[in-house]
Amino acid sequence: MTNSNSDGLFDNDWEDRGELAWTELDWQKYLGTQEAAVHAYIKHYDQIPSAIDRVDEAARRMGWEMAETTKDDDEASEAEAEELFDGDWDPYTLHRNPVYISTRALYVSLLAHWERSAVQPDRVPAALGISLQALLYRGNEQALQAVQALEMGDYTLAVCFFKRALRDLNLTLARLSQADVAGAPLALRYRDYALPRLFDLREIWLRVMNECRQSEDGDDSLPE
Repeated sequence: MTNSNSDGLFDNDWEDRGELAWTELDWQKYLGTQEAAVHAYIKHYDQIPSAIDRVDEAARRMGWEMAETTKDDDEASEAEAEELFDGDWDPYTLHRNPVYISTRALYVSLLAHWERSAVQPDRVPAALGISLQALLYRGNEQALQAVQALEMGDYTLAVCFFKRALRDLNLTLARLSQADVAGAPLALRYRDYALPRLFDLREIWLRVMNECRQSEDGDDSLPE
């Protein structure tokens, strides 16, 4: 299989490396590894439920926190990055993007938890079960399309998708405040579980949107 280059990051690196010949089994192993990263993020996140800086701490535990560098450090940092990249022959896909991993992880936990609740129609109103699940799926889809736009290097498009994701997230928050939720103890427990995750998703997206806008205004820092 030939690795196709996009307009996003790492183009020059992959051009220098030529073709990437991977079998279906190779890709299955790769996707399994990336899925394990999603579960690792959930594990780290769930270990710090009361931390105010949950997003930053989970990122640090995942090894995503990058130390700030000055111009004097640029050459050394680039050399170190190239040395590390030389030992990593796995392709760079959106599945390795920290925004993808954190967004997918939080939505996986939100959806899985709600699906366990919604299958109990005698305890959760059917209309609530269907509408809330639809909102969660829509928000997840819009956010993942935003990450795809990031990987394409189209930061304006990414902002547009994140704005759509935020709209669905706000609708989710509004749905969780309606009367039928207050009348269902199981739904109330879910709301307590979901609110921190929804607010943290919003925090992640707003940060990335800010970085995208700075990049479009001529700032050299790119969203990662």
